[in-house]
Amino acid sequence: MTLTDHKLRYALANELHARPFPSLEAPSFAVYLAIKQPENAAARDRAADVAHLIDLLDRYGTAHPKPGANHYFGDLGKYRLKWESHTEFVTYTIFGEGLSDRPFDPTMFDVFPEDWLARAPGVRVTSALIRVEPMPVAEDLRPKIDAWFVPESVAATHVLDRAAIIAGDFRIDEAGHLRFAVFPAPGCSPRRIGRIVQRICEIETYKQMSMLGLARARSLQGRLGAIGDQLSDLVAGMGAQDEGAEPRLQELLKISAELERLNAESNFRFGATGAYEALVGQRVEVLREERWDGRQTFTEFMTRRYDPAMRTVKAVERQLADMAERAIRAGDLLRTKVDVERSAQNQLLLESMDRRADLQLRLQETVEGLSVVAISYYAVSLLGYLTAPIAYELHIDKVWWTAGLVVPVVLAVWLSGRAVRRRLMHK
Repeated sequence: MTLTDHKLRYALANELHARPFPSLEAPSFAVYLAIKQPENAAARDRAADVAHLIDLLDRYGTAHPKPGANHYFGDLGKYRLKWESHTEFVTYTIFGEGLSDRPFDPTMFDVFPEDWLARAPGVRVTSALIRVEPMPVAEDLRPKIDAWFVPESVAATHVLDRAAIIAGDFRIDEAGHLRFAVFPAPGCSPRRIGRIVQRICEIETYKQMSMLGLARARSLQGRLGAIGDQLSDLVAGMGAQDEGAEPRLQELLKISAELERLNAESNFRFGATGAYEALVGQRVEVLREERWDGRQTFTEFMTRRYDPAMRTVKAVERQLADMAERAIRAGDLLRTKVDVERSAQNQLLLESMDRRADLQLRLQETVEGLSVVAISYYAVSLLGYLTAPIAYELHIDKVWWTAGLVVPVVLAVWLSGRAVRRRLMHK
């Protein structure tokens, strides 16, 4: 039986194996660079990233990546290059054998041509120099770590069941790069060394990307405080009688619109920060650290320096969400007050309409009474003229005859008007 494969079956399966770890011998080095668009990086033109990569490959006469590729691994002259395109950034890692006489020599970064760096489609997120040398004895290792890194910040630890010692202080040196050192123990395989170096690069990059959320959170804190005061004033003034609820509701709508804008602008950044934070924690965890020489581990460094920043981001994210909820509740209260005020206004309007209707009814009754009198007057006059011969034949005085006509005429006019009014009311 022949089965038809999903069109993405092989592409999705191969994706799991498309980003192999580098294989490194000691001594060696790695030069790392991460580039990001300053704004809206997730929606950037990825073709520009590939074009920038191809420009670098052409300088070394190296084959191009496949069309649509988001990763590349290949030789770059006497070096090897690993390129990856991520959601918000791209990374370049160049691996080389041997070490410079000067530890963390800034000229190591010259593997990236200066003019090529100037045309990068974005800005530098981070860059690092990673030195890999065989593990010396502890007496020789301590002075190296103390000389290469800031003692107050340095983290140095055994990793991967004591397969290596790694060290770094997460500080930017005078050349603009971070420094990390890897000291593999005898027997540590090249692939394991490559995994350690890769994890260090990932920890630094994801840490830096997640710290963008801290910058966003700090920019929001002042404005959220001001909005919180505005909301408190609005809620506190709901019971005041000096002004209606309508102006307050309009002011609240402006606040709610601003909160919605802030939330829309920050939602992606805060969500990405949470994802990057999780990746940092996972990458540190898989190192399986063990304390070396009483120094702080990467985990301890992150707990002391990195976790408070992430808690600040979470606090501002919760504050923004809570502020939006407060605005919704205040809006509900104000709308209720507006409805009550409108109901009271409608009640007053109905009462006023009732009074006017009562006045109109009385006026109508008065007019109807006057109409009966007027119609009766003219009817009596006409009827008096018409029946005057009868009164003469009966020898009845005209005055008494006219007086006798008044009562039946008035009664007839009144009954006729009442009948007309009833017919109109039934229609």
